[in-house]
Amino acid sequence: MADSNSILPVSNDTSVIEAVITTTNGVDFTVDNGIVASGVPKPAVICVFCGASPGTSPAHLAAARELANAMHTHGHHLVYGGGTSGLMGEVAKRLVFLSGPNAVHGIIPEALVKYERKPAEGDVTNITTTNVGQQHGEIGLFGLVTHVNDMHTRKQMMAQEVLSGGPGSGFIALTGGFGTIEEIMEIVTWNQLGIHGRGAILYNVEGFWDAVLQWINTAARTGFVKPENKKILVEAKTAEEAINALKEYKVSAARFNLDWSKS
Repeated sequence: MADSNSILPVSNDTSVIEAVITTTNGVDFTVDNGIVASGVPKPAVICVFCGASPGTSPAHLAAARELANAMHTHGHHLVYGGGTSGLMGEVAKRLVFLSGPNAVHGIIPEALVKYERKPAEGDVTNITTTNVGQQHGEIGLFGLVTHVNDMHTRKQMMAQEVLSGGPGSGFIALTGGFGTIEEIMEIVTWNQLGIHGRGAILYNVEGFWDAVLQWINTAARTGFVKPENKKILVEAKTAEEAINALKEYKVSAARFNLDWSKS
């Protein structure tokens, strides 16, 4: 089982970013967990897990753009792993283009910056943060970015933003490698354990996730996953299906009802 510290405690005040960003045109706005506080109800926040590579089929980059298009249409915000290459960069850049930089928050460990993040393009702003260590903001083609010290902090902060988001918030896995499958399966595990009740979606492009879905069915058939809990992870074949699946998501009646308040 994965280390629970990677997400818990997601509601701790010490894990919350509070920042004032000054853009080059002199406009200030406040960021609370990557969400602009404007006095209106918080938008849904979707954490997208995906690869830092583009893949060999153009369908994967196209799916990343389609997901950004759908998120813009529904007014949703994005939190993601902070990369500027591959699918990560594609979904972030597209949503910034459509919805503006305050709709995107990338969170990346310092050690990965030289591998997954190109030098910032566009305007660089000043950012003041509390309780999150060495952070800095870049407002440009890929929105706001936060640098953290380790993978656990990255995943904790991404989960916190989703749990603090409005209705329809949740987690979507686009195509990716080892990191992507680990991230979405951890979210599924925490859902099964009753740590959170947000939806988890596999955006299945060109059958990429078919083997994972087959494994889940096998695990249920052989007694390692309760049949009802297969529904914790939902398949979607289009971006619109993925967004709607999060909006309509219902927790499984078979999951554990555990008290995590004392953890």
